[in-house]
Amino acid sequence: MCTPEEAAGLISTTDAVGFGLGPANPDAFLTALGGRNDWEHLTFGGALLLNYYPVFTHPNVNYRCGFFGPAERLLDATGANIELVPGGFRQFAPILRRYNPRVMTVLAAPPENGMINLSLHLGATYDELVLAGQDPDRLLVVEVNANLPRTHSLPPDFTNTIPLDIVDVLIETDATPFTLPAGPIDEVDMAIAELAQSFITDGVTLQIGIGAVPNIVATKLAEGRGGGYGIHSEMFTDGIMLLHQAGKITNDAKHLFNGVSITTFALGSAELYAWLDGNEDVAFVPVQVVNDPSVISRNHAFVSINGALCVDLYGQVVADNIGGRQISGVGGHEDFVAGAGMELDDQSLICLHSTAVVEGEVRSRIVPVLPEGSIVSTPRHHTGVIITEYGSADLSGCTVRERANALAEIAHPDFRAELRARAAAL
Repeated sequence: MCTPEEAAGLISTTDAVGFGLGPANPDAFLTALGGRNDWEHLTFGGALLLNYYPVFTHPNVNYRCGFFGPAERLLDATGANIELVPGGFRQFAPILRRYNPRVMTVLAAPPENGMINLSLHLGATYDELVLAGQDPDRLLVVEVNANLPRTHSLPPDFTNTIPLDIVDVLIETDATPFTLPAGPIDEVDMAIAELAQSFITDGVTLQIGIGAVPNIVATKLAEGRGGGYGIHSEMFTDGIMLLHQAGKITNDAKHLFNGVSITTFALGSAELYAWLDGNEDVAFVPVQVVNDPSVISRNHAFVSINGALCVDLYGQVVADNIGGRQISGVGGHEDFVAGAGMELDDQSLICLHSTAVVEGEVRSRIVPVLPEGSIVSTPRHHTGVIITEYGSADLSGCTVRERANALAEIAHPDFRAELRARAAAL
C-alpha cells in the first residue's frame, strides 16, 4: 500500500511501463509520474489516454501508442515523443508480450475476497498483468478506485479478476471516474441514423460503437417497437444500456454466448457505471475473443455499425489516418467489418457524412482515389454497406464499376458528376 507519489518513486529512471486502453488508465499513478524530472529513458506502451499527463512531454520519455485519442493528438501536435504502433485491438496482447515491459499498471475496483476486479476494461492486458505480478523481476502496480463498478465475466472460461496476492503495489483513490459526454448531434447524423436503422430487424445481434450515429440508432431502437436483440460489441455504451433498460435485449437467439451481452470495455456516463455494478447481464471477455471475426460471424444476423473519415470509389475505407495525420487507430474496425461479411444475413454498416470542411473548403468524403498519405483501415474486399445522409450503397457482390457507381449516387450532389465520370472510367 502506498501513495501515487511513492509508487512513482519505484520506477527506475530507465524503465518500461505498460498499461491498457482508456478506462484501464491508472490516473493518479500516471499523474504522479509527471512529478518527477529525472527520467533518462522511460518508455510507455499503451493506448487512448483519458487525461493529459505531463510525464509524456518529458524529452526522455517515449510513448508507443496503439490508439490515438484527443490527448495523443495533442501530444503529437506539441512535439512529444509519441509514435503509433499499428495493430488492431485484438493484436495488442501479442504486441505487449513482445514489448515485455518491466512494469505493468492498471485501474481497477477495490479488492474483495482476495480478488481485484478489473471493472470497466478487460481488453488485451490481462495475461501481461498476471505475468508481471508473478515475476519477481517485474512490478505490478494496481490503482483501485472506490467509485468504480465491479463487473462480470464468463467463468470458468474467462475472468476479469486478478488475485490480490500477486499485486506488488496497491494505490487507493476515490476520484470521480472519467465519463464520456454525449457529442453534438445534427440533422445529417439523424438522417444517417435513420438509414442505418432500416437495416436492423428484430432478433439481430448488434455491435454499436462510439459516436453520434450509433448513439442515435441505439436510442431510436430503445424507443421503437422492435426487439429481441443480442449484443456482441467491443465497447459498451450508454446507448446499449438504454436498449437493456427498454427490455429490447434478450440475447436468446445469438447462437453464441446466449443470455449475456458481450463486451471488452465500457465508456460512458456515471449512470452507465452504476448500472454495470454487479450486473450479470453483461460479460467482459478478452478482446482476442470479442473481436475475432470467426467468433463474430457465429452470431445470428450480425449487424455492425462503424464510422469512417473517407471512402474511395473502390470501397477502400479510411477510418483512422487521413492526409498523414493520425486521428485514432484501427481498434476493432476491420475485425467487425470482416466478421459481419461472412454470412448472408449479416450487415456491416459504415456511416459517414458526405462532406467535410477542410481549411474552409467543402470537400467530398467519397473520393475517386484516396488522398496521398491516407492509410486504408478496411480493404475494399471487406466493405459492405456505406451510408451517407443521401442514401446507402451495398457493395457486397458488386463489380468494381458497380461499386463506384453506387458510391457516386450517395455522394453530395455537388460532387456526383465528377464521381460518375471517374466511375465510368474504371
